[in-house]
Amino acid sequence: MTVLDRFFELSARGTTIAREVRGGLTTFMAMAYIILLNPIILAGAEDITGARLTIVQLTTATALAAAVSTLLMAFIGNAPFGLAAGLGMNAVVAYQAAPFMTWAQAMGLVVLEGLVIIVLAVTGLRTLIMNAIPLALKHAISVGIGLFIALIGLVDAGFVTRGAGTPVQLGTTGHLTGWPVTVFCFGLLLMIVLYVRRTPGAILISIVLTAALAVLVNSVQRIDPKAWGVVTPRVPERLVAAPDFGLVGQVDVFGGFVTAGVLTASVVLFTLVLSGFFDAMGTIIGISDEAGLIDERGRVPRLGRILTVDGVAGMVGGSVSASANTVFVESAAGVGEGARTGLASVVTGGLLALTLLFTPLAAVVPAAAAAPALVLVGALMMTQSRNVPWKDLDVAIPAFLTIALMPFTYSITNGVGAGVIAYTVIKAAKGRFDQIPWLLWVVSLIFLVYFGIEAFEDLFG
Repeated sequence: MTVLDRFFELSARGTTIAREVRGGLTTFMAMAYIILLNPIILAGAEDITGARLTIVQLTTATALAAAVSTLLMAFIGNAPFGLAAGLGMNAVVAYQAAPFMTWAQAMGLVVLEGLVIIVLAVTGLRTLIMNAIPLALKHAISVGIGLFIALIGLVDAGFVTRGAGTPVQLGTTGHLTGWPVTVFCFGLLLMIVLYVRRTPGAILISIVLTAALAVLVNSVQRIDPKAWGVVTPRVPERLVAAPDFGLVGQVDVFGGFVTAGVLTASVVLFTLVLSGFFDAMGTIIGISDEAGLIDERGRVPRLGRILTVDGVAGMVGGSVSASANTVFVESAAGVGEGARTGLASVVTGGLLALTLLFTPLAAVVPAAAAAPALVLVGALMMTQSRNVPWKDLDVAIPAFLTIALMPFTYSITNGVGAGVIAYTVIKAAKGRFDQIPWLLWVVSLIFLVYFGIEAFEDLFG
């Protein structure tokens, strides 16, 4: 115990082994869906030759990359972050890269993305950029992520859906209908009650009990499997499934520039780097803020190591054909359960490694059981809004844009970009150039290119 305390700084961060184990287990249960969802997204696309990747091999690759990346974060970054294939980034690989090159070449661009992130981290440039962002915007990023993950939970559970005449609506008809939504509501209310009563393990207990209820309901009712989402709650026919490592090492790092052309490949790489850079940055800031790990200057301990591991994770994901790995926003669920150190990531990474053999168990917990954790933690992260000086319009407007655009555009990167650009423009318009770090000018310009990437591609294509 002394060794664990010293290595992971348990006492210094005010945590215990029990809290870290609960937190790590909670993070795993909140993000386990990616082991099933990532293969579905990647397998749903064809490369330029018409080839498709198989679900079985992709499942192994996804679990392997997530386990390795999360364990690296545990021992090198000592942070309570789970890492896995980034949603959005896998879509870029599947639908923006693969149609113009082979799968091996598309994954090669992912490896390059990770390499670029590593270079930015090792040179200290990524740390400088993160530290250049005003503290008020960092708190806004935390709030925006809270709203974002709450919306993810509500959508995944079917509580909120796309409406016929409105962008979103309650349920599938404007009203709450169906057993999956009922199970979600039960889980959310149970979690809230246990949490406000300060029950140890409230989030984890609620997920387990709600998953058990979902399995029971699904076994006695004839429910369309699609209603549950990616995971249909049922007792697995078998516990063990042999992993298939056929995709490991199937990478062509530079071939995409030959097959698709330098411009197309460069646009894909730019999109991957920017999304990976700022998605992870926003997530790291937001979750660290919620965990109380940020100092009075808004800085995260061991930030350089954390950012380097995030880059390595991108390379790991590409090298096994799982798409780019990055810090998962669902790690906030584990932080809400008490996780504060890399020991929680050891638990999460270990469980991800076990899914290589026990893949069927990953198909037990549906979104209806895991989503309540995202909603509750989203509510907890909203409390960071008290740290935003709302009476100061110079930062209040950029903070609002950061907060609003994350859920409204379903992207952390978009929210960060809008906030940075708005802050820079407002300060410049008022002649307060001394309050704009030079790196913010660079980042603002990069985001302007990012938001208009299709126009730039058409202009120079």
